[in-house]
Amino acid sequence: MKVLLINGSPRKEGNTHLALMEAAKQLEKNGIETKLLEIGATFVRGCIACNQCKIKPFRRCVFDDDLCNQAISLMEGCDGLIVGSPTYYGQPNGTLLSLIQRMSYAGSHVMQNKPAAAVAVCRRGGASAVYQTLLMPFQMQNMPIVTSQYWNIVYGAMQGQAELDAEGMQTMRTMADNMAWLLKKIHADGTQDIPQREPKQVTSFIR
Repeated sequence: MKVLLINGSPRKEGNTHLALMEAAKQLEKNGIETKLLEIGATFVRGCIACNQCKIKPFRRCVFDDDLCNQAISLMEGCDGLIVGSPTYYGQPNGTLLSLIQRMSYAGSHVMQNKPAAAVAVCRRGGASAVYQTLLMPFQMQNMPIVTSQYWNIVYGAMQGQAELDAEGMQTMRTMADNMAWLLKKIHADGTQDIPQREPKQVTSFIR
């Protein structure tokens, strides 16, 4: 089993990286492989709702000039997902948010039913809004949300300060333990016993 970690910070060795690495180390202690994708300073388009990704057999984003389709391909070989972002004006990194929105839409066939978690890092405030925002695309794809002993938030301003947040680092380890436990339960018998769901209905309230 493998978990994809996506770092939405432009600082490759910053506090978001430290938080994700704490989770990665704990996952590996539980026998779960990890793969890190750094995207923070990279150009990523926003979704334009063209729906071309829903035309079979394409099932990829029509824009192939950024990391979206690469991330979808990586997700095909992974069983879980953890994304992390610093806090900017009470919001996540826009690059990361655009990526996971497009991944969850264009790559819904590889995202469905896989456990997901979000991590927010901040100096002082706004982290809870970042955390909630990052989780919303996953909640639309039947992805079990992996929680911890507290919200998945780590505090630190200057590079390296996240390591001083003892509770935050413990929260990362507990979240990783919960991710590993859930993955092992899902794959215990060698099959994924996915619920049989009704065909999706879409209702417009504009008449």
